[in-house]
Amino acid sequence: MNSELPLNIRSTNLLLLADKAIYWPQQKALLIADAHFGKAAAYRALGQPVPQGTTTQNLQRLNALLSVYPTKQLIFLGDFLHAPKSHAPATLTALRQWRAQHPSMQCLLVRGNHDKNAGDPPADLNIETVDEPYLIGDLALQHIPAPHPTHHVIAGHIHPTFRLVGKGRQRLILPCFHHQLHMTLLPSFGDFTGGYVMENNADAFICVTDSECVWPVTAQS
Repeated sequence: MNSELPLNIRSTNLLLLADKAIYWPQQKALLIADAHFGKAAAYRALGQPVPQGTTTQNLQRLNALLSVYPTKQLIFLGDFLHAPKSHAPATLTALRQWRAQHPSMQCLLVRGNHDKNAGDPPADLNIETVDEPYLIGDLALQHIPAPHPTHHVIAGHIHPTFRLVGKGRQRLILPCFHHQLHMTLLPSFGDFTGGYVMENNADAFICVTDSECVWPVTAQS
């Protein structure tokens, strides 16, 4: 099993990464969807007992990817911040410290539904924000997985997962990439986000990941 798998879309060669991201070597671009930074902080503000440190852990994972894959541009496919309460001081401090480690890297956010509620990232994070679709090469980079008339869509929002079925009553649900002829969905990059179980069929190419390895699955009986 591999930490990356190639995916060719028209004239574009991509790598599906085990840590729930896509790398675009031709553009030296890293694509992630649904980071939902500050989600735990937003829940704690509502009195919910949820784990601390999820933003820091997700940023550490992101740094690990950036240390392996030369990246000129980091593109967030929506839902950068989870909610207005995600602007908590601890969350923003962690994000500012992370951004200071990569001052020359271009960052772009294609706004998602949570971004419209949470608001754009603070200006000092130097993250350009655009509405979907963001067209580049053969691709339409979006948050919502809506078809595009001319470009292949890369999107998030769904938080796709897949149920692996073993012997007897064994079941395991893992994040997955879901690829079809005109659209590819990324799993949620954030760890505290849940997911939607996708169905396997002849029209779909599904790759599951356990954050260390990524591998294609075959149709199940």
